[in-house]
Amino acid sequence: MRYFFHIGYHGTRYAGWQKLSSALTVQEAIETALKRIFKYEVNIVGCGRTDAGVHASQFFFHTEINAEPDFDLLFRLNKVLPDDIAVFDIIPMQGDPHARFDGVKRSYDYFIHNYKDPFLSKFSSFYPDQDLNLEAMAKAVSVLPKYNDYRALCKMPDRVDNTRCNVMSAGLYIDENGYKLRFSITANRFLNRMIRITVGRLLEIGRGEMSVDEFEFYIANKQTPKIIIPAKPEGLYLSKVTYRYLDLEPRSAFSLLSNSEWQPL
Repeated sequence: MRYFFHIGYHGTRYAGWQKLSSALTVQEAIETALKRIFKYEVNIVGCGRTDAGVHASQFFFHTEINAEPDFDLLFRLNKVLPDDIAVFDIIPMQGDPHARFDGVKRSYDYFIHNYKDPFLSKFSSFYPDQDLNLEAMAKAVSVLPKYNDYRALCKMPDRVDNTRCNVMSAGLYIDENGYKLRFSITANRFLNRMIRITVGRLLEIGRGEMSVDEFEFYIANKQTPKIIIPAKPEGLYLSKVTYRYLDLEPRSAFSLLSNSEWQPL
């Protein structure tokens, strides 16, 4: 029978989601734990491919389990997994739903703080910019849903079949003390490093190194700039994945994800 697993993970010590031969990944850690429990190889399919150091406050994968477990799999799997990976729900599914291909909407959040704080390290990206032009950055963010081809925001556009995405919403927020920024974006799909590249451009706009018109020109004309500097990975979270048949609220209690402290720009 096919099961969907609703999980979250802190990605700092992993080389991303997808299994690699040369480094530890989230997928490998989970498959190793499942093999330890079931005593046979269990292959899993994730809803996406987060990069090295990127987090997920909500993530899904599916797998086949030969027979319904006669023990509490949720409890046992959480006991075997490392502390930086948590399983929230295990959901039996009818038919052959696919964790990756059936996703209709994905949301990401990117967090920035402008003061050194050891308690935010690895959970948010430290950029010591005190005088960013937040109005210009917010204006650039408002440009994103106007287009549906993001070749200008893709690291290697020639390596993908197409660079079209349906960006449903995008917003920039500031915390009540004015020390932290949050960039949120929702789309049906995302390109390689698209969000980190976007945040890198927003920071350039905030510093006055790029104009909003220039930012929009690249997107409108599907031109990839010669120099692309993605923002750091540690500030990025896959925060929501939605299916037509499954729409769960994220379960993480991480404080940065609280909506109460964020004001739209």
